[in-house]
Amino acid sequence: MSDKPTTAHPGVPSHLFVEAYQGTPPWDVGTPQAAFVALADGGLIRGDVLDVGCGPGDNALFAAERGHGVWGVDVVPEAIARAQAKAQARGLDVRFLVHDALNLAALGRRFDTLLDSGLFHVFGDRDRVLYVRSLADALKPGGLLHILCFSDQESGEQGPRRISQADLRDAFQDGWTVREIRPARFASLIHPGGARAWCATIERTDA
Repeated sequence: MSDKPTTAHPGVPSHLFVEAYQGTPPWDVGTPQAAFVALADGGLIRGDVLDVGCGPGDNALFAAERGHGVWGVDVVPEAIARAQAKAQARGLDVRFLVHDALNLAALGRRFDTLLDSGLFHVFGDRDRVLYVRSLADALKPGGLLHILCFSDQESGEQGPRRISQADLRDAFQDGWTVREIRPARFASLIHPGGARAWCATIERTDA
């Protein structure tokens, strides 16, 4: 199911993502990220789930297979089309929408769990503030946000901006509690063995 596309925020270089989907983007690995599988196994993916920046849908589809009601949003129409095709082929009921991650309030509902696989590290400082506010609009008080992002321990310059633990803690000070930040790997077609990443679990503590 899809809704009318929204306009990407001008601070997000969405054209780069549109171009990436002319082929196979490096993050389209065809399986859920291992960090999210581990979270699910540990009971930390709960209730209704929103996958923010869902890309081709593998993490959202995994959550649906585990029995959750799932929505997935992405600003790139081709990403949503691929996710919808996968859902249909697998007989999974996931609502995939073309939608701006900086305006999640427009979805008109809140979720128990939010997943972010590789979106937080895309934003510059200004839009990061807007993104955190948007996430708060989509998460119920007491709900959990799980972020998988490139770590500052990843060497080289290939790929997105590197994120430190301090970056994560600074971004989620007001109305949030950072419960855990642990080392992880971000599966990518251009990073054999996965790029070094942080997997952060953050609780929404303010209504």
